[in-house]
Amino acid sequence: MRKLSEFQSSVDFILTDIDDTLTDEGQLHAEAYAALWALHGAGLHVIPVTGRPAGWCEMIARMWPVAGVVGENGGFWFRYHERRMKRDFFFDSATIAANRRRLDLLQQDIPRQVPGSAVASDQFCRLMDLAIDFCEDVPALPRESVEKIVKLFEAAGAQAKVSSIHVNGWFGDYDKLTMARRFLRSEFSLSDDDIRRRAAFCGDSPNDEPMFAAFPHGFGVANIRDFSDRLRSPPAYIAPSRGGRGFAEIARALLKNRR
Repeated sequence: MRKLSEFQSSVDFILTDIDDTLTDEGQLHAEAYAALWALHGAGLHVIPVTGRPAGWCEMIARMWPVAGVVGENGGFWFRYHERRMKRDFFFDSATIAANRRRLDLLQQDIPRQVPGSAVASDQFCRLMDLAIDFCEDVPALPRESVEKIVKLFEAAGAQAKVSSIHVNGWFGDYDKLTMARRFLRSEFSLSDDDIRRRAAFCGDSPNDEPMFAAFPHGFGVANIRDFSDRLRSPPAYIAPSRGGRGFAEIARALLKNRR
């Protein structure tokens, strides 16, 4: 990972994780939120790419200075544009409902098998995945417990990704990268080459690895170092600071190099 000060390119799109990338201890502070507005004001298109639920993404798409949002680890994208909400889901409603029934069984089973874990508090507004909390609203669990949660999802045929706070599980062959590309192609007519050249990604945890691998302009806030022994595809650049302050540093670097 290279120092942020070494970044010299110009981009038009910035995709970013939310938890522990924009936030600190679960809160979006003024410096990070101001950085979003600064990027927006300079003409960059900001797209949060998050594991957070549909209910949150509805609000984010409407109220934050963003071009759209990819939610539930790639299950959908929402865009509020010209006073109209556009939504694109990876699956149709019947498949979403069938997958939810399978996830409901895991929702009962996993907390029972992994003491100390809990269903995430935002689960009630999720449509396509199941989030198991291992350190947001519960005391932090050891790595072995987090790994057991992953294995229980995978044993049921689900995908599972570890964020900084949750293990998210879902049925379906999609991820953050799949839907981020789909959004950029659909709404901005970008080719895959355009995406590599003109877009950057910012994240903080192992579930961001597909994005780090795909984006030459990949940035990590400093807390990505907490997972350095687990990363096979680290970001190209790393900010000096953690969380929202690190994101603000990245935003300033992007603005400095803006055409």
